[in-house]
Amino acid sequence: MPNDIQAPSIAYLTLLPMLIVFGGATVGVLVEAFVPARLRRTAQITVAVVSLLAALVDVIHLWNQHTSRLVVESALAIDMPALFLQGTLCVLGLLSILLLSENALDGSGGHVVSQAANLPGSREDLRLAESEHVQTEVYPLALFALGGMLLFTACNNLLLMFVALEVLSLPLYLMAGLARRRRLLSQEAALKYFLLGAFASAFFLYGVALLYGYAGSVDLGDILGATSVAGKSDALLYLGIAMLGVGLLFKVGAVPFQAWTPDVYQGSPTPVTALMAACTKVAAFGALLRVFYVAFGAAKWDWRPMMWAVAILTMVVGAILAVTQTDVKRMLAYSSVAHTGFLLVGVIAINKSGLSGTLFYLLTYGLTTVASFAIVSLVRDSAGEATHLAQWAGLGKRSPLVAATFAFLLLALAGIPLTSGFMAKFAVFKAAFEGGATALVVVGVIASAITAFFYARVIVLMFFQEPAADGPTVALPSVYTTVAITLSVAFTAILGVYPQLGLDLTRTASVFVR
Repeated sequence: MPNDIQAPSIAYLTLLPMLIVFGGATVGVLVEAFVPARLRRTAQITVAVVSLLAALVDVIHLWNQHTSRLVVESALAIDMPALFLQGTLCVLGLLSILLLSENALDGSGGHVVSQAANLPGSREDLRLAESEHVQTEVYPLALFALGGMLLFTACNNLLLMFVALEVLSLPLYLMAGLARRRRLLSQEAALKYFLLGAFASAFFLYGVALLYGYAGSVDLGDILGATSVAGKSDALLYLGIAMLGVGLLFKVGAVPFQAWTPDVYQGSPTPVTALMAACTKVAAFGALLRVFYVAFGAAKWDWRPMMWAVAILTMVVGAILAVTQTDVKRMLAYSSVAHTGFLLVGVIAINKSGLSGTLFYLLTYGLTTVASFAIVSLVRDSAGEATHLAQWAGLGKRSPLVAATFAFLLLALAGIPLTSGFMAKFAVFKAAFEGGATALVVVGVIASAITAFFYARVIVLMFFQEPAADGPTVALPSVYTTVAITLSVAFTAILGVYPQLGLDLTRTASVFVR
């Protein structure tokens, strides 16, 4: 008789955060199909928030148990870095869901009531009839994307990582095209994101095939073992690293694969942009760190020169192009590119400090980014969101609180001392210096000075120029948006004044299981 086939051992309890989020997404699809329209929005928000809270609680439970093991036949690594990234994604996902809970995704939703109703140029008629349409399909799409991100950060198998990449990407392609008021711009953004993302996925898959030919396996640990064996054809290894790098560097928005970033950020609904800018970067860097630290750790002298060039180009190009932008969302998009370069400095360090610093940077950047795009969604005129920089002139006089909050977030992004951004940059630069990348740190400091210029330009525009008589107004945020902004700003301030709280967590999460 033939031998019985042994079923793989699956530790379901370690996979519970991902299963909860995917389960919530499935329930959201059923809600969309069967719940009456008048109850659908409340039901979808409840399902999404409860799912992410439950996933976060389970991540904390696994963290307290110091879980660190390979599961599902070594295809998934449930270790401290994965749990930290999954916890970060749950928090950022919750904040993004709160932003998505506005009445519409076209820039006209929310409680559009001017805070400056008695000032010249106030608009009391910003709420249009079309803003009453509620796009509840966004909630299950967001949960599917977040579930794919949770899986992406924990993959120890390149083929499974490709599946997770597609699971997180496809909902984002759809969500990018949901802005009805700016239909052409939004659909153009979705199409660009889809086409370029498909090319990047093809490169990733081709890299997986080449690495399988090199190592005879797609498990990261087996690839690491193969790089330590003499006599193998290094051509397959180098080509595989390059192809895999293209796919991962596209998702993080590194130069020369950043072309999609400004167009997609500008064209997508702003809450969706917040989700993409914060959560996708966390997930993509989580996968990139695992691949290059685990699978290619022994070959670091081969791929570090390539990564040096990418990091320098990303910092410089992102910083310089951000200076030339006249749209707030495009400026934040190129700012995101520059921050990708700073994060790559931590990756290049290839040591525990580099991993710890990069994780801390991802947490602080995600919180600041979600709050920044939330503020952008509040500044509106009769056509919807007012994103041209000239329209932000004098905002500090129209709405001092909103302008002051945005100024604080910009200072954090610039890395000014006593903000979380300063400690994040210090952490990755210190790790790179310890790893022998002193020249890269010098470039990073210069690029940081350039980024500080365009952040300061916006602050000067808001507080030191007179507002136009017919300028935009600041909408009263909904309860959801208020909670998202308040929590993000509070955590940003806490991690700036008391960074040790986050650094201790990331230091615990500085070792990958192999």
